[in-house]
Amino acid sequence: MMGLPLAFGAPAILGALLALPLIWWLLKLTPPRPKYEVFPPLRILAGVLKREETPSKSPWWLTLLRMLMAAIVIFALADPVLNPRNATLSGDGPLLLVVDNSWATAADWDRRVETATTLIGDASDRSLPVAILFTADQAQDATPGTPAVALEKLAAASPRPLRPDRARTLEALRTSFATERPGTLAYIADGISHDPKDTVLADLATLSPAEFRLIENNGPSAIAITGANNGADVLSVSLSRLDGAEPRQVIVDAQDRQGRVIASGAVDFAAGTTEATGQIAAPFELRNDFARLSISGIASAGSTYLLDDGFRRRKVALVSGDSSDGYQPLLSPLYYIERALGPYADLVKPGEPDLAVAIPEVFNQNPSALVLADVGRLPADVYEPLQAWIERGGTLIRFAGPRLAAAPADDPLVPVMLRQGERALGGALSWAEPQPLAAFPPFGPFAGMPKPEGILVKRQVLAEPSPDLAGRTWASLADGTPLVTVQEKGAGRIVLFHVSADAAWSDLPISGTFVEMLRRVVQLTRVGTVQPETGQTTAPALPPYRLLNERGALTSEAGTARPLALGPDRPDAATFDNPPGLYGTEDGFTALNLLPAGTELRPLSSSSGLTIAREPMAGTAAVQLKAGLLSIAFLLLVLDSLIVLFMGGALARLPRRAATAVVLMVALGLAAAMSAGQTLASDAKPDDEQILERLDNTHLAYVVTGEDDVDRLSEQGLQGLTDFLTYRTTLEPAPPVGVDITTDELSFYPIIFWPISATAPMPSAAAISRIDAYMRAGGTVLFDTRDQFSSLGNDGASTPNGERLQAILANIDIPPLEPVPSDHVLTRSFYLLQGFPGRYEGSPLWVEARQEAQSSNSGVASSGDGVTPIMITGNDLLGAWAVDANGASVLPVVPADEMQREMSFRSGVNIMMYMLTGNYKADQVHVPALLERLGQ
Repeated sequence: MMGLPLAFGAPAILGALLALPLIWWLLKLTPPRPKYEVFPPLRILAGVLKREETPSKSPWWLTLLRMLMAAIVIFALADPVLNPRNATLSGDGPLLLVVDNSWATAADWDRRVETATTLIGDASDRSLPVAILFTADQAQDATPGTPAVALEKLAAASPRPLRPDRARTLEALRTSFATERPGTLAYIADGISHDPKDTVLADLATLSPAEFRLIENNGPSAIAITGANNGADVLSVSLSRLDGAEPRQVIVDAQDRQGRVIASGAVDFAAGTTEATGQIAAPFELRNDFARLSISGIASAGSTYLLDDGFRRRKVALVSGDSSDGYQPLLSPLYYIERALGPYADLVKPGEPDLAVAIPEVFNQNPSALVLADVGRLPADVYEPLQAWIERGGTLIRFAGPRLAAAPADDPLVPVMLRQGERALGGALSWAEPQPLAAFPPFGPFAGMPKPEGILVKRQVLAEPSPDLAGRTWASLADGTPLVTVQEKGAGRIVLFHVSADAAWSDLPISGTFVEMLRRVVQLTRVGTVQPETGQTTAPALPPYRLLNERGALTSEAGTARPLALGPDRPDAATFDNPPGLYGTEDGFTALNLLPAGTELRPLSSSSGLTIAREPMAGTAAVQLKAGLLSIAFLLLVLDSLIVLFMGGALARLPRRAATAVVLMVALGLAAAMSAGQTLASDAKPDDEQILERLDNTHLAYVVTGEDDVDRLSEQGLQGLTDFLTYRTTLEPAPPVGVDITTDELSFYPIIFWPISATAPMPSAAAISRIDAYMRAGGTVLFDTRDQFSSLGNDGASTPNGERLQAILANIDIPPLEPVPSDHVLTRSFYLLQGFPGRYEGSPLWVEARQEAQSSNSGVASSGDGVTPIMITGNDLLGAWAVDANGASVLPVVPADEMQREMSFRSGVNIMMYMLTGNYKADQVHVPALLERLGQ
């Protein structure tokens, strides 16, 4: 029944519909309704003798109801299926299964696997060979094999954070099916055409399959971030979607390196459009912390856009040697520099013309680069601090001009030795003609830029020839003389443009090439990414540092990824050799995103004349109607029975209240049956009462290890801390709770205490992953090895509990740690403490390192308000807090000093206050100054 939206498993039963006229005739009659008379026998007898009884006809509506019920039963027995799957495969050749496993398939990959498994099962039933290919895999083998081998390949396949390489797949198919044609060609597509010239459907049709099926997801919801631009005031982000029928709004989140959302913006798609642009408004200091953009609620490689240091806006200081800049702005060299760098950097200009004052003034604002436009001789006391700033990582960009041409040749702030004076090209006193620019070399920041056209240089300062001059030249004129030279100096560099920054010496400042050159030079101010110039003629390559997976998460697994080539060979989007991610090192990296800038998602289209059977994926549309029809027939039977009872007078014999109750009960039963299976969001769930209780009260939680003695001691310890908090603070926690980290919801608890036991079962990878997610979401876990030893130190070999802790933390991306500093908020959140003892006091309490964590790339971030996501100790805090039913301590402290137990309880109070209030106590350092001011 190909093409029909309804199919029957037993269509022969539909022949019973021919018996409906007979059923109509049989159902027309109904027994006469009994008549009740008063007892007098003679009156009854007279009535019997006088009247002749005749049956009455059934009402037409009752007969129609019964006919409908009979027809529904017949249809139900025929096993109807709405939108059935076509389970017929062609026997003219092997089954060819082409599966898109690109980034857009991550959301519904399980249904795609189910669809492919069903098709392979159909091929196995018919003993057909199967060839299966995945378009986003680098290795392509289209040789038909057994269905069992195809199932193994399917089980090993997974979505890739890549675009499908359908050309490679077609090449493999043409090689394997050069002498035979496939029987059924099933293409499980992602529905996206990444190339406007993509003709994959027409190309697959050239294999001449006996049957061509296109299996797609109904209502594609693919959406991707296709570009971002860090403007002067806002960050602009571009999105593209596949289905543009309905209006839609998405939220784009900007995250820092620790994965924290620090800004968001809305992007609105109008009905009928597939492209949209939104903005994220934030100060440039905050935008400089953006590490990635992601679409809220969508986890895929396409919905994630990575940012690197090249995306950050720099602060650039501008200093000119011409004091009349403010009166003739169009003649000022800074005029062209400001317009070139304005969209990409935040510009700073000094308020004083005196260079001895101006340069220190701009240094106070910590610029990434300093531009000196036609500044020749600097004040003597400026050279030393300026050179020190460059060696620390600053970039000095100088432009030539009359003053620089007249400067002494021994100037230490130029990258190459310069000849005195300038070179004039063209004019009455020169034989040379103005020179155009040569093509940019394959190294340096200008590599890959097109050769400049229409730019002429009329004057320049010349560099003295030297053996390393070619290696220091980033750009040159057609006659080979340098235009831009560079010198590495410590961690920074000096860049010199051998022409002026205005249009007097060349056409460069009024060209688009000038804008791009300055932008690229300013981008090099990021630390650690500048490659030292050693005279090489090939661009450097960066190793993979963090790669993006199909869910849009960064991982450290490099796999088969190759180093990313820079320069003209740098790919503009992810490939098999260079998946999307960050390339470089922790000190500096560059981002490679999945899609090229400006990509537009388009649906797959087929040429007219192609015969393609389009069908949905398994589990998306086929609906069995048998159970529903039988339920409806049963309800109609109950309704018919009630009508017969009413017409027969059975309900009339009952008291009125009883009859009303019977009818009401039957109606309520019918309503419940009709609404069976429909659950509203407001309906109570089995655990709602427990969830509400967890939300209404603060509970201290501990991890259930599976060892009865450890779990009992954990409960007693938290009960002791709960009692202490109730007596000494305004916090009144509810009874402690033991949580199973494998199944229980962890987000109800601000902190979870985990006593480490080497003899307890090792938590599963899924359980550790849930703990990792809990810490990323803002929760804190306190690990206690209970052995007076921290395996993070260097004071000896590890203990069994310490080794177990190392095994657990090996699967968690933890931040850098440090012992609690003396000025940490934990030491004064409630009590003033100098240590955090438990039963023992020899182990420090480890928390997230404050300074190192700010520059860390760890995926686990500090919780809200600066709260550490992890604490580690070996002092056995729970053992010191443990009390029995009478409130007496269960275990002694070592050494036996009850003051140590008191300090342990105070440590627990400080930890809980720190967890619940964050770092507000950090301002305690300002209290003396505030009190002194109030006293004045």
